[in-house]
Amino acid sequence: MEYSNSSNTEQPQTCLEITMELHRVVPPPHKSTIHKLKTTLKETFFPDDPLRQFKGQPTGKKWILAAQYIFPILQWGPHYSLGLFKSDIVAGLTIASLAIPQGISYAKLANLPPIVGLYSSFVPPLVYAVLGSSRDLAVGPVSIASLILGSMLRQEVSPVSDPVLFLQLAFTTTFFAGLFQASLGFLRLGFIIDFLSKATLIGFMAGAAIIVSLQQLKSLLGITHFTTKMGLVPVLSSVFHNTEEWSWQTILMGFCFLVFLLVARHVSMKRPKLFWVSAGAPLVSVILSTLLVFAFKAQHHGISIIGKLQEGLNPPSWNMLQFRGSHLGLSIKTGLVTGIISLTEGIAVGRTFAALKNYKVDGNKEMMAIGLMNMVGSSTSCYITTGAFSRSAVNHNAGAKSAVSNIVMSITVMVTLLFLMPLFQYTPNVVLGAIIVSAVVGLIDIPAACQIWKIDKFDFIVMLCAFFGVIFISVQDGLAMAVGMSIFKILLQITRPKTVMLGNIPGTDIFRDLHHYKESMKIPGFLILSIEAPINFANSTYLNERILRWIEEYEAEDHKKQSSLQFLVLVMSAVSAIDTSGVSIFKELKKTVEKKGAELVLVNPLGEVMEKLQKSDEAGDFMRPDCLFLTVGEAVATLTATIKSQVSNHVV
Repeated sequence: MEYSNSSNTEQPQTCLEITMELHRVVPPPHKSTIHKLKTTLKETFFPDDPLRQFKGQPTGKKWILAAQYIFPILQWGPHYSLGLFKSDIVAGLTIASLAIPQGISYAKLANLPPIVGLYSSFVPPLVYAVLGSSRDLAVGPVSIASLILGSMLRQEVSPVSDPVLFLQLAFTTTFFAGLFQASLGFLRLGFIIDFLSKATLIGFMAGAAIIVSLQQLKSLLGITHFTTKMGLVPVLSSVFHNTEEWSWQTILMGFCFLVFLLVARHVSMKRPKLFWVSAGAPLVSVILSTLLVFAFKAQHHGISIIGKLQEGLNPPSWNMLQFRGSHLGLSIKTGLVTGIISLTEGIAVGRTFAALKNYKVDGNKEMMAIGLMNMVGSSTSCYITTGAFSRSAVNHNAGAKSAVSNIVMSITVMVTLLFLMPLFQYTPNVVLGAIIVSAVVGLIDIPAACQIWKIDKFDFIVMLCAFFGVIFISVQDGLAMAVGMSIFKILLQITRPKTVMLGNIPGTDIFRDLHHYKESMKIPGFLILSIEAPINFANSTYLNERILRWIEEYEAEDHKKQSSLQFLVLVMSAVSAIDTSGVSIFKELKKTVEKKGAELVLVNPLGEVMEKLQKSDEAGDFMRPDCLFLTVGEAVATLTATIKSQVSNHVV
């Protein structure tokens, strides 16, 4: 074909006129379908290549490595020393002082007997110490999972009128949560929890923290007739419609201990070396308040107390698991939601502290450890547990060196269960409420929210959806709204990929976005577009229409300059994959540009993309060598030289 060139169009002076060595675009090496499938499956499910440590090892060594992989304690246990134990025993006792009051408080938040919270701080840490790979994660009940479990189960079963069935469903929910968590790890499906983006979690956690705090107004104000709903409006309505039940004694005690706990938390945040102040404050509050109630007989003056707690270790509960009946669906649904939330929190906390100490936490192993921990816990009177950030932060600051700190904490809780339970009989509920409020305040991360606003406004909207959804609708619906918004954002990015027009930076063979680099210039006769996403059935129609619009805009603009489009250059460097729908748009584009007297040129198509385009080009005229280039600079220089030579021959 002949290329026209107008005398009214000035060619910019660039280094493209310099003769350069032309590099051929070669097809990718042939790979069988089986080999491609194996590579895809490996990168999808085994990106960390966990089997590489077994390569070249004798059989005996492989068995040892397998045992260490399943039970990480066998890896670090033989190298454990007395010096490490001294650090771990201090950390273990410190987090035990926090775990005991928090365990009782969070169980009440889940509408469970307080003793279940202590049971859940005894068995799960022992299981995690054997199976977990984090040195800093402190295991136990957490506020958000407790809130979700209690609120979702209470929608169908009352913990007051039918406490036994409620407890059975709580244990069954824990089993299904653990089964789901372990399955994700075993099947290498951990990427599923990545759908909970950082923006979603920040908004969700802040909203849940406010809901948890509002729920504690029942204890902090001494109200007996309180709403069972979780939304902001019902809770505030219940508070102000029952002002006659407010107890000034309860309010005074709650205010004093809440201030004490918040001041202790502030001191530890300002001076990390004083971590023991916030760690010990909840236990000190429990001891002081219990002594005050016992000394002044405050239970007879409007201050409610826990009451007598059962002594002894965890009773078996496998006979309480309900795998049939009308409430099975509720248990599975609640287990799924609480399992995802607690798993996300536990892995995020583990990775945070692993990064601080420069060691690696295996996400899939953590999922299996947390899942098996909850499955075992459901059979030993425990409800759902994970690694809590506040407790793990105390564990880290206290100098924990290994998972032995969890074992020390567990033994301390065991001693409490066996011998110290009568001491908690006069503990006031108002102090447990204050402990919960002081713990969840840290979940409201305002600096992170401000950072999201600066970086990505859409993420900020997702965060607000999670926040307001949790506050005004429900915890699970707020989470679902935020996840839905995040998926919608991903779909937008997939179905509306970015395409940009490139221009040449004068004096170089570099091509960049014309709108970004103002000094870049168009090359007359060339429309150079960069496609910056994989091409598939979801976006192929949009891409075809968008490129045609680029062509129309180019022709309308250059009609005034009396120049015409000669080459449509598509830069494919960012197109990592393509399907049959994507291949078809190149055939349509080729026909369209040829009707306009121009040529379609592809730059740097990647291996898989080039292979599929070649297979679709049965006639052999689509992927010709003179239409394929490695760089935009080579394409423009070569095609410009071709135009000049054709013009010279035409003149001659």
